[in-house]
Amino acid sequence: MVWRVGLIIPSSNRMVEQEMVGYFPKDVIVHVTRLRMTGGNRKTLEALLPDVEAACGTLVDAKCDAIAFHCTANSMSEGPGGEERLLSALTRAGAPKALTTSTAITQALRALRARSVALVSPYDQKVTDHEAHFLEDQGFTVPFSKGWTLAGSDAYCATPPGVWRDRMLETRDAHADASFLSCANVQGIGIVDDVEARLGSPMITSNQAVIFEALRLIGWRGEKRPPGRVFETLV
Repeated sequence: MVWRVGLIIPSSNRMVEQEMVGYFPKDVIVHVTRLRMTGGNRKTLEALLPDVEAACGTLVDAKCDAIAFHCTANSMSEGPGGEERLLSALTRAGAPKALTTSTAITQALRALRARSVALVSPYDQKVTDHEAHFLEDQGFTVPFSKGWTLAGSDAYCATPPGVWRDRMLETRDAHADASFLSCANVQGIGIVDDVEARLGSPMITSNQAVIFEALRLIGWRGEKRPPGRVFETLV
């Protein structure tokens, strides 16, 4: 059997095809569409919703089994209420299964039975704190929250995975149940196994969490799984 997953991503994103898509199982085909929604093209969530519906419709045409609005900051920008509006837009457009990045992160942390999470992001501290508040609204404690204030998408993409590994290891003293590297535009999935081994606890990334939640929603149960303890919960 072959499944199809659709991803709606910011037009500035370069890591979804470069990094994320290659970690999906071979029997899951990924279709990607882009929206201008970040940087100088940033819109309010209300203004963005019609674009989300239209983009979702193109992925419905491609017979996708699950469709994700995949942008961490935008999916968390207006709290759980904003997340619900995004999910409703996807459903109205015909998505058989709908998810956002924030949905996926929450579900991955719950699957891991995490109660506390250490948060690292490339964003400034204000945006990072907003994400921490979103996680707290979902019932998690956030004992560590650090934004590295990188200068936009080019800097996000250019930061080597090893730098993110070292930054994730800096969360050790927080003794969180899990660590989370936020942003769909950074290179993070390849460091997950190493960080988990060094910290002795699970790690998730935005891209990895969306893979997890998409596979969970479509009922995928194959043998060869992407990196990370969270995939061990797919039984």
